[in-house]
Amino acid sequence: MTDRPASWRMPTRKQMEAMAHAVDRNAPPGRGLAPGDDLPSGYWESILEDAGADVSRPGPARSGRLLRLDQIPQHLLRVACRRCNTIVEIQKVDAIRLYGPDAVWKDVGQRLLDDTCTQRTGRHEEDGCWPSLDG
Repeated sequence: MTDRPASWRMPTRKQMEAMAHAVDRNAPPGRGLAPGDDLPSGYWESILEDAGADVSRPGPARSGRLLRLDQIPQHLLRVACRRCNTIVEIQKVDAIRLYGPDAVWKDVGQRLLDDTCTQRTGRHEEDGCWPSLDG
């Protein structure tokens, strides 16, 4: 048995029909697409023609992970470990001096974390930090 208040009653048939009618009135016209349905004919054209489609969600190269150090606009670079919460910051000029202007930020950040890693177990699969790169 369910825990219903004593004043709870099943709606009458007329009330149920009124609720169903209200739901029908608020429902969108037509049915939506099922996962196996074909997309409308203009769907891909509208996406490809959208001028801001590639700017709204940057890919890995635009996010900074795959940028060379000389391409990053920020002067302070930060990498954090998702595993041990270590945060390492380095100025861009120092990173360029140490690793060169053509070094990829992802590799430099991993190297910086590896130098300060506290999670050493002796097993290669478990050792090391998990970088979260903030340009």
